[in-house]
Amino acid sequence: MKSIRYLEFPEGFLWGASISGFQTEMGYSEESIDPNSDWWVWVHDPVNLATGLVSGDLPEHGPGYWDLYYIDHEWLERLNLSAFRIGIEWSRIFPRSTEDVKVPIEEEDDIITKVVIEENHLKQLDRIANHNALNHYRKIIEDLRKRKITVFICLNHFTLPIWIHNPLKARDSNLKEGPLGWLSKRTIVEFTKYAAYMAWKLGDMVDYWITFNEPCAFTLAGYIATTLGFPPAVFNPLAFIVSLNNIMTAHARAYEALKTWDGNGKAEIGIIHNVAPVYPLRSEDLEVAKHANYVLNTRIIEALTHGEWDPLLIGEKIQRPDLKNKLDWLGLNYYSRIVVTEIPKEYPRYTKLLDWIPVKGYGSLCEPMSLSRDKRPTSDSGWEIYPEGLRDSLKQFHKFNLPIYITENGIADAKDRLRIHFIISHIEQVYRAIAEDKVVVKGYFYWSLIDNYEWASGFKMRFGLIYIDYKTKMRIPRPSAFILKEIAMRNALPEYLLEYSKYPNILS
Repeated sequence: MKSIRYLEFPEGFLWGASISGFQTEMGYSEESIDPNSDWWVWVHDPVNLATGLVSGDLPEHGPGYWDLYYIDHEWLERLNLSAFRIGIEWSRIFPRSTEDVKVPIEEEDDIITKVVIEENHLKQLDRIANHNALNHYRKIIEDLRKRKITVFICLNHFTLPIWIHNPLKARDSNLKEGPLGWLSKRTIVEFTKYAAYMAWKLGDMVDYWITFNEPCAFTLAGYIATTLGFPPAVFNPLAFIVSLNNIMTAHARAYEALKTWDGNGKAEIGIIHNVAPVYPLRSEDLEVAKHANYVLNTRIIEALTHGEWDPLLIGEKIQRPDLKNKLDWLGLNYYSRIVVTEIPKEYPRYTKLLDWIPVKGYGSLCEPMSLSRDKRPTSDSGWEIYPEGLRDSLKQFHKFNLPIYITENGIADAKDRLRIHFIISHIEQVYRAIAEDKVVVKGYFYWSLIDNYEWASGFKMRFGLIYIDYKTKMRIPRPSAFILKEIAMRNALPEYLLEYSKYPNILS
């Protein structure tokens, strides 16, 4: 009988899990509740509740990580996970406006190219900050470090303080009244001040900083795919373009601030990009698939590496030296693919590069718990399992010569029917990308460690390795969690587990 063969990952490869602040923190105590963000206002809004745009589930009934973090950290250890990505809520640190702290800025061609933050500005911010929240985040990070868990901190995971973005005013005025969040250039300055302050206060404890999680996703959902229930749910493609432009500038200015004020002088700064490889439905759709791939996938990273930016999505790039070389590493979130076709002639065309539409029956546009048009199983959320797309994405982003971390990869699967297959099949693709395509992948983070509040969908979509009983807050690991533990413990994928990478017959 042959001995067991292992597909080995590089030494030092990080196995981890991810969570976010708003999705997990609340739910155990009154102190955990944060009513100061745009998402809090949004999911409590009577209009959104009445129309069904949001689920009716409320974040204050969530898993309670704010208070129970030490239990979740124990589970990280038990599952042999050595890295953890968490979020800090801007609205907790600065529940009140920081606009009165004036900082010098420099502009060229109406672009903010520099935000000057000095120690006196940080001291002024310190007088405004919520020190109870700041100290609590420090306790959370200290607990991770005590357990020798590598710490990834995300500064912005969708939510904004209500003084930066009032989504109800924005919606009801059709974007004429605000504050308007990322549609306003002032948000660039305020975010940079927030980033500098966090580096000043927590930089001595943080291994990796993340400026933004999935900027293309929440701007697209807020201003184009408005049925997804993201604030402010106003269909306006120009707003999508403007907000993403401002976020790119904010990342660059925050990158500089984090480098300046990092406490240990070793800040490694990245951005997390939601990647969905684009495939043409027909051979005739090859060109529009290339366009879609640029808009959704490579445009952001080209800007932050090469300083090339297409600000109006009209196919005309400009040079933005202030954006160039503003990434130390790249985080990729991968869930599924997109299949596109040319937009029908009767549809309005908003810009030159939005000349495509996604095809139903593939990617995230499938029926839940069924099969895609390609006979692939789908999750509780109707997302097609397509592990090959992860390898294709890694190969595509390899050209940017950045270390890559897979910062989210997971499945909504309440009954744990497909998660073992999902984890193994995707990790196999990561291994192939490293071993055969020579892509520099440094870590794999499953989304999510625990069940969480899945934005407008509420608690129904369960992504966790660990099941949460929302009434008792009991944590119960799912069987799939121990499969990931086996892989992490060995830093290798045992060959015998590859049997699980075959498509399960979910309809039998």
